[in-house]
Amino acid sequence: MLVLSAAEVDQRIKNNESLTIIDIREPYELDVCSIGCRNIPMANIVNHTDELINLENLILMCRSGKRAESVANWLESEFHFSNVIIIEGGITQWKEQVDPSLILE
Repeated sequence: MLVLSAAEVDQRIKNNESLTIIDIREPYELDVCSIGCRNIPMANIVNHTDELINLENLILMCRSGKRAESVANWLESEFHFSNVIIIEGGITQWKEQVDPSLILE
């Protein structure tokens, strides 16, 4: 698993790298704040492993990075994923480093 800062992921987006960002937070959390990426809640990831395993750069994001790290570890150990990146600090760090206009509460 690779851990990148929000600023590093933002730079990769600006460089037009092939990335798939999955926000694993619950829908009610996205109602408060979202960066517009695909949402697959943590509990539903297991239903999407077949489509996610072949992605070049699978980036997981949650609120603080803890859930994303847990999911990444699980994907690597149970399904042998080798393409998982997590955003350190999650959407909280995204607000700090990329988009201060986000409202998290």
